[in-house]
Amino acid sequence: MNLTVTQCRRKQIAHWLIGTHYARRLPSVSFGFNLTLGGVDAGALTIGKPASPWIGRGVCGGRHEDRVYELNRLVVADWAPKNTASRFIAEAFSMLSAHGDFIVVSYADTGWGHTGYVYQATNFLYTGCSKPRTDVDPGPGKHSRHYEPTDEARAKRKFRSPKHRYVIFVGPNRRKLRRELAYPVLPYPKAPSLRYDTINPVPAMPELRESKPPTGAGG
Repeated sequence: MNLTVTQCRRKQIAHWLIGTHYARRLPSVSFGFNLTLGGVDAGALTIGKPASPWIGRGVCGGRHEDRVYELNRLVVADWAPKNTASRFIAEAFSMLSAHGDFIVVSYADTGWGHTGYVYQATNFLYTGCSKPRTDVDPGPGKHSRHYEPTDEARAKRKFRSPKHRYVIFVGPNRRKLRRELAYPVLPYPKAPSLRYDTINPVPAMPELRESKPPTGAGG
């Protein structure tokens, strides 16, 4: 099946980001890519600046912060052939490299049964897993950085599941940048990989189920 990747604006792939991805909100998008298989719309991939500035400062110990981006959405149609997601990433990164050098971070959320096998298949470096924690609950369809800074808002807490962190260097000077990685490179994690219902997504981790985003919510 012919696979084609085109760079696009966020609004052209918003239906994938809101209607299919479990987060049910629009992320920050600096670079958007649309996937078609045999001419049929089949997925979306977006890259944007990380929500937290600490991510940019941490990857290379404060150096090259302006080059740090996050692969914050990857959605592929359920009917797509095996290995489509990894081919999609490879094609998108090939196009991204034409824009310069990038340090791309992505996360696999264990709360949704993700281990990050697609990142392992595309040669990302594994740099560890975050610890479970609680964070400000901004309400349905919103990121925790978007909330009213009141005492009541701060008192509302939301469980955040552990996330595997992956890093890859893209562009003409990727090998030079790779030498400046501040995180230790660890063996790839292994665990059962689960799929979720894209119409009514339910987290794999029970602690997330009470606060999962409702179907159709955006932000």
